[in-house]
Amino acid sequence: MNLATFTAGNEQLWGVTVPGGVLALSPEFPQWKTLRNVIEAGAVETLLERAAGRAATHDDGSFVWNIPIPDPEKIVCVGVNFPDRNAEYRDGQEAPPNMSLFPRFPRSFTGHQTPLIRPPESQQLDYEGEMAIVIGKGGRRIPEPEALSHITALSLCNEGTIRDWVRHAKFNVTQGKNWDSSGAIGPWLVPYVDPAQIVDIGLTTRVNGNLRQQDRTGRMLFPVARQIAYISTFTTLVPGDIIITGTPTGAGARFDPPIWLKPGDVIEVEAEGIGLLRNTVADEVV
Repeated sequence: MNLATFTAGNEQLWGVTVPGGVLALSPEFPQWKTLRNVIEAGAVETLLERAAGRAATHDDGSFVWNIPIPDPEKIVCVGVNFPDRNAEYRDGQEAPPNMSLFPRFPRSFTGHQTPLIRPPESQQLDYEGEMAIVIGKGGRRIPEPEALSHITALSLCNEGTIRDWVRHAKFNVTQGKNWDSSGAIGPWLVPYVDPAQIVDIGLTTRVNGNLRQQDRTGRMLFPVARQIAYISTFTTLVPGDIIITGTPTGAGARFDPPIWLKPGDVIEVEAEGIGLLRNTVADEVV
């Protein structure tokens, strides 16, 4: 069972995935408005125990997937975190001593099986398949050997990017990374119980069935434990914070000519033991 947030009718609910759909548990725990509150309370196991042996309250097709944590305090993204991604820049530099970071806002993400939105200001919507981790135990200056114990769950991310807006300024990429519903997180949160879930797993991205990205997390320049230790040096991590851990080479911008996403495309991000995040593309209605 995995944790999920979804909308049925006009109501946002949270619960767990079960065969054939989802089991809504939020009505049974009104003290926790979102899964962030569940994580803050250390109550993931409580949910899984409550759900054991129960059937779906909402069948597949009767609800809309949302991003699993709709209200994180922080979403921090790690850039250029695979060797081949570093080589793409053709600057002759070896892997940098410290990681590149940028923030994303929750509104810039949508859920599984919903469209990424291409804005009228740019046709350069691109994809980046990544693994996401969710902090369960907060902290500041977390020692790297202890860092993995601060994770509570895993998810997937399509860190959609408006490429020309990434290059609007000299030192930052924030404006190209935060268009409403330009990326996706989901479908769910997989409870984290073993370092083997993240240390060396396969990660792929397909567009319309064609393999575009493929690598393993064991090749990250900055492994997850290092990410947590480094980020927590300058900012306090709190339960529900999300770290987007980096994408392999193969984004559309790297083709000659570039291949941008367009309405009707289907993008699938998949990782061993986590699942598959699928989205289409639609133009923004203005």
